[in-house]
Amino acid sequence: MSAATLAAIWFALWGLLWAVYFVLDGFDLGVGMLYPFLGRYPEERQQVIHAITPFWDGNEVWLLTAGGATFAAFPTTYAVMFSSLYTPLMLVLLGLIFRAAALEFVGKSESATWQRAWTWVLSLSSFLVALLFGVAFGNIFQGLPIDQTGYHGTLLGLLNPYGLLTGLLFVSIFALSGVLWLAARRPGELLEHLRTLAVRLWPVVTLLAVLFLASTGWATTLYSNFFAAPLWFAVPLLAAIALLSVRFFLSRKDYLKAFIATSLAILATTFTGIIGLYPNMLPSSLDPRYSLTVFNSSASAYTLKIMLIVALTFVPIVIAYQAWVYRMLSGALNQEDALY
Repeated sequence: MSAATLAAIWFALWGLLWAVYFVLDGFDLGVGMLYPFLGRYPEERQQVIHAITPFWDGNEVWLLTAGGATFAAFPTTYAVMFSSLYTPLMLVLLGLIFRAAALEFVGKSESATWQRAWTWVLSLSSFLVALLFGVAFGNIFQGLPIDQTGYHGTLLGLLNPYGLLTGLLFVSIFALSGVLWLAARRPGELLEHLRTLAVRLWPVVTLLAVLFLASTGWATTLYSNFFAAPLWFAVPLLAAIALLSVRFFLSRKDYLKAFIATSLAILATTFTGIIGLYPNMLPSSLDPRYSLTVFNSSASAYTLKIMLIVALTFVPIVIAYQAWVYRMLSGALNQEDALY
Protein backbone atom coordinates (compact mmCIF):
# COMPACT_ATOMS: atom_id res chain seq x y z
CA MET A 1 0.00 0.00 0.00
CA SER A 2 1.47 3.37 -1.03
CA ALA A 3 2.26 6.20 1.39
CA ALA A 4 -0.37 8.39 -0.29
CA THR A 5 -3.07 5.74 0.14
CA LEU A 6 -2.14 5.20 3.79
CA ALA A 7 -2.22 8.95 4.43
CA ALA A 8 -5.67 9.22 2.83
CA ILE A 9 -6.94 6.30 4.94
CA TRP A 10 -5.64 7.95 8.09
CA PHE A 11 -7.27 11.23 7.13
CA ALA A 12 -10.61 9.42 6.91
CA LEU A 13 -9.96 7.72 10.27
CA TRP A 14 -8.92 11.06 11.78
CA GLY A 15 -12.21 12.59 10.69
CA LEU A 16 -14.16 9.59 11.97
CA LEU A 17 -12.52 9.80 15.41
CA TRP A 18 -13.47 13.46 15.78
CA ALA A 19 -17.01 12.78 14.55
CA VAL A 20 -17.49 9.92 17.03
CA TYR A 21 -16.14 12.09 19.84
CA PHE A 22 -18.56 14.90 19.01
CA VAL A 23 -21.48 12.45 18.93
CA LEU A 24 -20.64 10.74 22.21
CA ASP A 25 -19.25 13.55 24.35
CA GLY A 26 -21.68 15.97 22.73
CA PHE A 27 -24.64 14.80 24.79
CA ASP A 28 -22.49 14.86 27.96
CA LEU A 29 -21.52 18.46 27.26
CA GLY A 30 -25.13 19.31 26.46
CA VAL A 31 -26.38 17.90 29.76
CA GLY A 32 -23.57 19.69 31.60
CA MET A 33 -24.22 23.13 30.15
CA LEU A 34 -27.98 22.89 30.80
CA TYR A 35 -27.61 21.32 34.25
CA PRO A 36 -28.60 24.45 36.27
CA PHE A 37 -31.89 24.57 34.37
CA LEU A 38 -32.78 20.89 34.67
CA GLY A 39 -34.67 19.61 37.69
CA ARG A 40 -36.61 21.53 40.30
CA TYR A 41 -35.43 19.47 43.25
CA PRO A 42 -32.07 18.01 44.32
CA GLU A 43 -33.37 14.50 43.59
CA GLU A 44 -34.19 15.40 39.99
CA ARG A 45 -30.83 17.11 39.48
CA GLN A 46 -29.06 14.04 40.79
CA GLN A 47 -30.97 11.92 38.31
CA VAL A 48 -29.58 14.18 35.60
CA ILE A 49 -26.02 13.64 36.85
CA HIS A 50 -26.51 9.87 37.03
CA ALA A 51 -27.67 9.89 33.41
CA ILE A 52 -24.14 10.75 32.23
CA THR A 53 -21.70 9.69 34.97
CA PRO A 54 -21.29 6.09 33.71
CA PHE A 55 -20.36 7.36 30.23
CA TRP A 56 -18.56 10.70 30.17
CA ASP A 57 -15.04 9.44 30.92
CA GLY A 58 -15.37 6.62 28.38
CA ASN A 59 -16.61 9.11 25.80
CA GLU A 60 -13.51 11.26 26.33
CA VAL A 61 -11.36 8.30 25.27
CA TRP A 62 -12.28 9.23 21.71
CA LEU A 63 -10.86 12.73 22.22
CA LEU A 64 -7.56 11.24 23.41
CA THR A 65 -7.60 8.85 20.45
CA ALA A 66 -8.26 11.68 17.98
CA GLY A 67 -5.46 13.75 19.48
CA GLY A 68 -3.12 10.76 19.53
CA ALA A 69 -3.93 9.92 15.91
CA THR A 70 -3.16 13.51 14.91
CA PHE A 71 0.18 13.36 16.73
CA ALA A 72 1.26 10.01 15.29
CA ALA A 73 -0.19 10.13 11.77
CA PHE A 74 0.20 13.85 11.02
CA PRO A 75 2.95 15.17 13.31
CA THR A 76 3.48 18.43 11.40
CA THR A 77 -0.23 19.23 11.56
CA TYR A 78 -0.21 18.41 15.27
CA ALA A 79 2.72 20.72 15.91
CA VAL A 80 1.23 23.66 14.02
CA MET A 81 -2.28 23.08 15.39
CA PHE A 82 -1.19 22.98 19.00
CA SER A 83 1.03 26.01 18.60
CA SER A 84 -1.32 28.18 16.52
CA LEU A 85 -4.41 27.20 18.52
CA TYR A 86 -2.52 26.89 21.82
CA THR A 87 -4.66 29.29 23.88
CA PRO A 88 -8.11 27.98 22.86
CA LEU A 89 -6.94 24.37 23.19
CA MET A 90 -5.53 25.09 26.67
CA LEU A 91 -8.89 26.63 27.57
CA VAL A 92 -10.57 23.47 26.27
CA LEU A 93 -8.26 21.38 28.46
CA LEU A 94 -9.07 23.50 31.52
CA GLY A 95 -12.77 23.21 30.70
CA LEU A 96 -12.50 19.43 30.54
CA ILE A 97 -10.62 19.36 33.87
CA PHE A 98 -13.17 21.53 35.65
CA ARG A 99 -16.06 19.57 34.12
CA ALA A 100 -14.61 16.32 35.44
CA ALA A 101 -14.12 17.86 38.89
CA ALA A 102 -17.67 19.23 38.92
CA LEU A 103 -19.21 15.88 37.97
CA GLU A 104 -17.37 14.24 40.86
CA PHE A 105 -17.80 16.98 43.48
CA VAL A 106 -21.31 18.36 42.92
CA GLY A 107 -22.93 15.64 45.02
CA LYS A 108 -20.26 15.31 47.70
CA SER A 109 -21.89 17.72 50.14
CA GLU A 110 -25.44 18.64 51.09
CA SER A 111 -24.45 22.30 51.39
CA ALA A 112 -26.57 24.42 49.04
CA THR A 113 -23.64 26.77 48.43
CA TRP A 114 -21.34 23.88 47.53
CA GLN A 115 -23.84 22.36 45.12
CA ARG A 116 -24.68 25.73 43.53
CA ALA A 117 -21.01 26.54 42.96
CA TRP A 118 -20.19 23.19 41.33
CA THR A 119 -23.42 23.32 39.33
CA TRP A 120 -22.28 26.50 37.61
CA VAL A 121 -18.73 25.21 37.21
CA LEU A 122 -20.18 22.20 35.36
CA SER A 123 -22.40 24.40 33.20
CA LEU A 124 -19.80 27.00 32.25
CA SER A 125 -16.98 24.51 31.65
CA SER A 126 -19.22 22.37 29.41
CA PHE A 127 -20.30 25.46 27.47
CA LEU A 128 -16.70 26.61 27.07
CA VAL A 129 -15.53 23.23 25.72
CA ALA A 130 -18.38 23.01 23.20
CA LEU A 131 -17.97 26.61 22.03
CA LEU A 132 -14.19 26.49 21.65
CA PHE A 133 -14.20 23.19 19.78
CA GLY A 134 -16.64 24.77 17.33
CA VAL A 135 -14.54 27.94 17.05
CA ALA A 136 -11.38 25.89 16.46
CA PHE A 137 -12.91 23.76 13.71
CA GLY A 138 -14.62 26.78 12.15
CA ASN A 139 -11.26 28.48 11.82
CA ILE A 140 -9.66 25.33 10.43
CA PHE A 141 -12.42 25.10 7.81
CA GLN A 142 -11.93 28.69 6.64
CA GLY A 143 -8.14 28.63 6.89
CA LEU A 144 -5.51 29.90 9.31
CA PRO A 145 -2.94 32.66 8.66
CA ILE A 146 0.00 30.30 8.12
CA ASP A 147 3.08 30.85 5.98
CA GLN A 148 6.58 29.42 5.82
CA THR A 149 7.51 31.05 9.14
CA GLY A 150 4.49 29.77 11.08
CA TYR A 151 1.20 31.07 12.42
CA HIS A 152 0.42 34.81 12.45
CA GLY A 153 -3.01 34.98 14.05
CA THR A 154 -4.27 36.04 17.48
CA LEU A 155 -6.87 34.72 19.90
CA LEU A 156 -9.23 37.57 19.04
CA GLY A 157 -8.72 36.82 15.38
CA LEU A 158 -10.12 33.34 15.96
CA LEU A 159 -13.33 34.89 17.28
CA ASN A 160 -14.45 35.88 13.79
CA PRO A 161 -18.08 35.62 12.61
CA TYR A 162 -17.71 32.22 10.93
CA GLY A 163 -15.74 30.76 13.84
CA LEU A 164 -18.31 32.00 16.36
CA LEU A 165 -21.18 30.73 14.19
CA THR A 166 -19.60 27.27 14.13
CA GLY A 167 -19.09 27.47 17.90
CA LEU A 168 -22.73 28.37 18.50
CA LEU A 169 -23.83 25.52 16.23
CA PHE A 170 -21.77 23.11 18.34
CA VAL A 171 -23.26 24.51 21.56
CA SER A 172 -26.85 24.32 20.36
CA ILE A 173 -26.74 20.86 18.78
CA PHE A 174 -24.88 19.42 21.79
CA ALA A 175 -27.52 20.95 24.06
CA LEU A 176 -30.29 19.36 21.98
CA SER A 177 -28.47 16.02 22.03
CA GLY A 178 -28.14 16.20 25.81
CA VAL A 179 -31.81 16.97 26.35
CA LEU A 180 -32.86 14.12 24.08
CA TRP A 181 -30.47 11.70 25.81
CA LEU A 182 -32.13 12.54 29.13
CA ALA A 183 -35.61 12.33 27.66
CA ALA A 184 -34.85 8.93 26.13
CA ARG A 185 -34.12 7.66 29.63
CA ARG A 186 -37.58 8.84 30.80
CA PRO A 187 -36.71 10.48 34.13
CA GLY A 188 -40.21 10.61 35.64
CA GLU A 189 -41.74 14.05 36.17
CA LEU A 190 -38.82 15.73 34.45
CA LEU A 191 -39.78 14.24 31.08
CA GLU A 192 -42.35 16.85 30.04
CA HIS A 193 -39.95 19.69 30.86
CA LEU A 194 -37.30 18.01 28.70
CA ARG A 195 -39.71 17.64 25.80
CA THR A 196 -40.62 21.34 25.98
CA LEU A 197 -36.95 22.27 26.08
CA ALA A 198 -36.16 20.05 23.08
CA VAL A 199 -39.01 21.57 21.06
CA ARG A 200 -37.64 25.05 21.80
CA LEU A 201 -34.05 24.12 21.01
CA TRP A 202 -34.80 22.44 17.68
CA PRO A 203 -35.58 25.62 15.67
CA VAL A 204 -32.47 27.30 17.11
CA VAL A 205 -30.30 24.38 15.98
CA THR A 206 -32.00 24.32 12.57
CA LEU A 207 -31.49 28.05 12.03
CA LEU A 208 -27.82 27.88 13.02
CA ALA A 209 -27.30 24.82 10.79
CA VAL A 210 -28.81 26.65 7.80
CA LEU A 211 -26.65 29.72 8.50
CA PHE A 212 -23.58 27.50 8.86
CA LEU A 213 -24.16 25.66 5.57
CA ALA A 214 -24.86 28.95 3.77
CA SER A 215 -21.90 30.80 5.31
CA THR A 216 -19.59 27.91 4.45
CA GLY A 217 -20.14 28.76 0.78
CA TRP A 218 -18.57 32.21 1.05
CA ALA A 219 -16.29 31.90 4.10
CA THR A 220 -14.52 28.70 3.01
CA THR A 221 -13.64 26.63 -0.03
CA LEU A 222 -15.13 23.44 1.44
CA TYR A 223 -17.75 23.08 -1.28
CA SER A 224 -15.12 22.76 -4.02
CA ASN A 225 -14.83 19.03 -3.40
CA PHE A 226 -18.61 18.67 -3.47
CA PHE A 227 -18.96 20.43 -6.82
CA ALA A 228 -16.10 18.32 -8.18
CA ALA A 229 -17.89 15.13 -7.08
CA PRO A 230 -21.61 15.96 -6.59
CA LEU A 231 -22.37 12.58 -5.00
CA TRP A 232 -20.75 13.93 -1.85
CA PHE A 233 -23.71 16.31 -1.46
CA ALA A 234 -25.52 13.26 -0.05
CA VAL A 235 -23.63 13.88 3.23
CA PRO A 236 -24.95 17.41 4.00
CA LEU A 237 -28.32 16.27 2.66
CA LEU A 238 -28.25 13.44 5.21
CA ALA A 239 -27.50 15.98 7.95
CA ALA A 240 -30.50 18.07 6.88
CA ILE A 241 -32.83 15.06 6.72
CA ALA A 242 -31.64 13.85 10.13
CA LEU A 243 -32.24 17.26 11.67
CA LEU A 244 -35.73 17.51 10.18
CA SER A 245 -36.57 14.02 11.41
CA VAL A 246 -35.76 15.10 14.98
CA ARG A 247 -38.87 17.29 14.98
CA PHE A 248 -40.95 14.45 13.56
CA PHE A 249 -39.83 12.05 16.29
CA LEU A 250 -40.42 14.71 18.93
CA SER A 251 -44.02 15.05 17.76
CA ARG A 252 -44.40 11.29 18.26
CA LYS A 253 -42.61 11.45 21.65
CA ASP A 254 -40.08 8.93 20.41
CA TYR A 255 -37.10 10.44 22.21
CA LEU A 256 -34.63 7.64 21.53
CA LYS A 257 -35.08 7.94 17.77
CA ALA A 258 -34.88 11.74 18.08
CA PHE A 259 -31.57 11.35 19.92
CA ILE A 260 -30.25 8.95 17.27
CA ALA A 261 -31.31 11.38 14.53
CA THR A 262 -29.49 14.23 16.31
CA SER A 263 -26.39 12.06 16.61
CA LEU A 264 -26.61 11.29 12.89
CA ALA A 265 -26.90 15.02 12.14
CA ILE A 266 -23.73 15.70 14.20
CA LEU A 267 -21.90 12.88 12.41
CA ALA A 268 -22.95 14.03 8.93
CA THR A 269 -22.23 17.70 9.66
CA THR A 270 -18.74 16.84 10.87
CA PHE A 271 -18.08 14.77 7.76
CA THR A 272 -19.35 17.59 5.57
CA GLY A 273 -16.46 19.65 6.90
CA ILE A 274 -13.96 16.77 6.69
CA ILE A 275 -14.87 15.93 3.08
CA GLY A 276 -14.64 19.57 2.08
CA LEU A 277 -11.28 19.95 3.81
CA TYR A 278 -9.51 17.11 1.97
CA PRO A 279 -6.64 17.02 1.12
CA ASN A 280 -5.97 19.96 3.44
CA MET A 281 -5.67 19.53 7.17
CA LEU A 282 -4.75 23.11 8.02
CA PRO A 283 -5.43 25.29 4.98
CA SER A 284 -3.57 28.59 4.82
CA SER A 285 -5.66 31.74 4.43
CA LEU A 286 -2.53 33.62 3.25
CA ASP A 287 -1.41 31.39 0.39
CA PRO A 288 -2.52 27.84 -0.51
CA ARG A 289 1.14 26.92 -1.00
CA TYR A 290 1.61 27.02 2.76
CA SER A 291 -1.33 24.77 3.58
CA LEU A 292 -0.64 21.60 5.53
CA THR A 293 -2.13 18.68 3.65
CA VAL A 294 -2.62 14.98 4.19
CA PHE A 295 0.48 14.34 2.09
CA ASN A 296 3.00 16.97 3.23
CA SER A 297 2.32 16.59 6.96
CA SER A 298 1.94 12.82 7.36
CA ALA A 299 4.28 10.39 9.08
CA SER A 300 6.26 7.78 7.17
CA ALA A 301 4.47 4.98 5.34
CA TYR A 302 5.90 2.44 7.79
CA THR A 303 4.52 4.38 10.77
CA LEU A 304 1.10 4.70 9.16
CA LYS A 305 1.03 1.00 8.35
CA ILE A 306 1.90 -0.06 11.92
CA MET A 307 -0.68 2.38 13.31
CA LEU A 308 -3.33 0.99 10.98
CA ILE A 309 -2.66 -2.56 12.21
CA VAL A 310 -2.88 -1.40 15.83
CA ALA A 311 -6.07 0.57 15.17
CA LEU A 312 -7.78 -2.33 13.40
CA THR A 313 -6.86 -4.59 16.32
CA PHE A 314 -7.74 -2.48 19.34
CA VAL A 315 -10.43 -0.01 18.23
CA PRO A 316 -13.03 -2.79 17.73
CA ILE A 317 -12.29 -3.92 21.31
CA VAL A 318 -12.94 -0.40 22.60
CA ILE A 319 -16.14 -0.18 20.57
CA ALA A 320 -17.35 -3.54 21.89
CA TYR A 321 -16.63 -2.51 25.47
CA GLN A 322 -18.43 0.84 25.11
CA ALA A 323 -21.39 -0.86 23.44
CA TRP A 324 -21.61 -3.23 26.40
CA VAL A 325 -21.47 -0.30 28.87
CA TYR A 326 -24.24 1.56 27.05
CA ARG A 327 -26.38 -1.56 26.89
CA MET A 328 -26.00 -2.28 30.59
CA LEU A 329 -26.26 1.25 32.01
CA SER A 330 -28.50 3.29 29.71
CA GLY A 331 -31.90 2.03 30.80
CA ALA A 332 -34.72 4.15 32.21
CA LEU A 333 -33.80 6.28 35.21
CA ASN A 334 -35.49 5.26 38.47
CA GLN A 335 -35.77 6.40 42.07
CA GLU A 336 -32.40 4.91 42.98
CA ASP A 337 -30.77 7.31 40.54
CA ALA A 338 -32.02 10.21 42.62
CA LEU A 339 -29.88 9.21 45.62
CA TYR A 340 -26.48 10.68 46.33
